[in-house]
Amino acid sequence: METIGEKTTTTAPPVAELHLHIEGTLQPELIFSLAERNGIDLPYQDIDELREKYEFTDLQSFLDLYYANMAVLQTEQDFTDMTRDYLKRAAAGGVRHAEIMMDPQAHVSRGVALETCMNGVAKALATSKEDFGVSTLLIAAFLRDMPEDSALEVLEQLLDMNAPIAGIGLDSAEVGNPPSKFERLYQRAGEAGLRRIAHAGEEGPASYITEALDLLHVERIDHGIRCMEDTEVVQRLVAEQVPLTVCPLSNVRLRAVDKLEDHPLPEMLAIGLNVSVNSDDPAYFGGYVDDNYQQLVKVHGFSVPEQATLAANSIRSSFASDERKAELLEEVTQWVKESLPPQ
Repeated sequence: METIGEKTTTTAPPVAELHLHIEGTLQPELIFSLAERNGIDLPYQDIDELREKYEFTDLQSFLDLYYANMAVLQTEQDFTDMTRDYLKRAAAGGVRHAEIMMDPQAHVSRGVALETCMNGVAKALATSKEDFGVSTLLIAAFLRDMPEDSALEVLEQLLDMNAPIAGIGLDSAEVGNPPSKFERLYQRAGEAGLRRIAHAGEEGPASYITEALDLLHVERIDHGIRCMEDTEVVQRLVAEQVPLTVCPLSNVRLRAVDKLEDHPLPEMLAIGLNVSVNSDDPAYFGGYVDDNYQQLVKVHGFSVPEQATLAANSIRSSFASDERKAELLEEVTQWVKESLPPQ
């Protein structure tokens, strides 16, 4: 099954996608296809009615639909099809390495076995380089609006089954669920040798970024745009070159930023923050990585060198091997040569 979203012409640079929720790549067409395959009655008459619901007022309004649509994911093959669809579309848009988050608690809590969701995604990722030219890593993201004990239980199960995860993340409803709530989870992940990232500073305050760094010892901050409200946090992030995985179209769709013209990314890049461009949940937020780049060029006039900086940031901030990073950075250099007019 090769259902993918609409492809737009792209001249975006080769990139690493570091902020991507695989469940957020479920296109309406695939939702209906899987529902039919699994005998599930959807609360929408057709694809158009479903698409009408993709107007969100905030993060929670998106999450409500996001979790409801997960009901169609029942079998390993469902998870494999979803993942392959993303990889095919991402590769067409210039993604050369992807670090993919999956929400295991969201599936276990609705009765899907942990092995089913893990094995289904892992099967697609195991051949992603050969099939699509995209190297991949899998990150287990935990839901911050659930108790830490639930996350710890699932993490132990993942470790016991030797799940092919490279790290853990923290996502879902940010406000009222500070990083400090998950200190034990992140300590356990560190003991297990897992990489650690966390959403912070999207809807939550800049102080959540500081908590994630100091209490969870994360290596990357997902989103992080509200750092701009705290000069001291910005200075620290610049000095330490902490990666921020920014998702412009997502921020606009979820009303974290009113419109793309108001997005702080140009200023963040100009002042030396280590920012990259990512799609977050592209089926819901109006675009994949290349779509984000196209809109940034259109609205903010990002130059080829600026795009190359963002791309290089994404690659250096990834958990890929040094050899793979070197390969991809060379691809960015070649893209710049091909994109700039002859001197």
